[in-house]
Amino acid sequence: MKIFVSGLVNIETTVAVRGFPISYYPIDFNKFGISSNVSGVGYNLAKALTTLGDEVELHSFIGSDEEAERILSRMDKDGVDSKYIARGLMSTPVSAVLYAPDGKRQIYCDLKDIQDQVIEPDSVKNGLSSCGAAILCNIAFNRGLIKAAHDAGVTTATDVHVLADIDDEYNRGFMENADILFLSDEKLPCPAQDFIRQLQCRYHNRIIVIGMGAEGAMLLDSEDDEIRMIPAYTDIKVVNTVGAGDALFSSFMHFWMKGLGAYEALKRAVIFAGVKTEVSGASKGFITEDDVEKRLTKSKG
Repeated sequence: MKIFVSGLVNIETTVAVRGFPISYYPIDFNKFGISSNVSGVGYNLAKALTTLGDEVELHSFIGSDEEAERILSRMDKDGVDSKYIARGLMSTPVSAVLYAPDGKRQIYCDLKDIQDQVIEPDSVKNGLSSCGAAILCNIAFNRGLIKAAHDAGVTTATDVHVLADIDDEYNRGFMENADILFLSDEKLPCPAQDFIRQLQCRYHNRIIVIGMGAEGAMLLDSEDDEIRMIPAYTDIKVVNTVGAGDALFSSFMHFWMKGLGAYEALKRAVIFAGVKTEVSGASKGFITEDDVEKRLTKSKG
């Protein structure tokens, strides 16, 4: 199946730290604890979907610098089409991620001038109409695009990540126009089961999923109007949780678009996201659909 994806692509550096808060010391020798990879939510989603066997049309912006060349080279190696990556930024976005052994992480993201960019809906009309769904990350250049796609009847999905206010001004337009809405429980102002109901009543999303880390994921599917909890996949050794939410989101979309119900799709997505945490780097550690099914069968046995 073909999926339209629009979101951030950047260079990500991950740094293992001893814990939070970080004590001051002038130098720390961190053997194999620092790595740099092509990442960004848009790229993480696109690569995960490609690994699972989907055709992806990825839209984003990069600069004309060395980081941009590295991104294009990596995309070619990973089999992700770079045809729709525009090179109009002053510099390519970069991020740094500090992560501790207990799974906590702290992300520093330098978006450069990407938040000043816009994707005009008319310019991608053909791409949207030829795809089974549009996954539109909550970045500024998708603000008008998600509304246009939703109004045109395209199945829309977004992840607003950390959300502390149901009326959050930045994310409101994304939540209003998402058929499928993902978010994290990290900063919720109330119990997750209460907040997921509030979201449904306010925005009437078809499916809402709250990623809950080591607890698993919570699902509210309007089809049966029932809140369900899928426990985390534990047959793993967690190294770095960065990118687990992107893995959960992308793999859910893959299995759901194949025709599985939301609950069955999320069971598989929890496995996909769990295995991903065994590797450091948000765009690394993805497994195939066959691997997911084998692990699901094993967990039932």
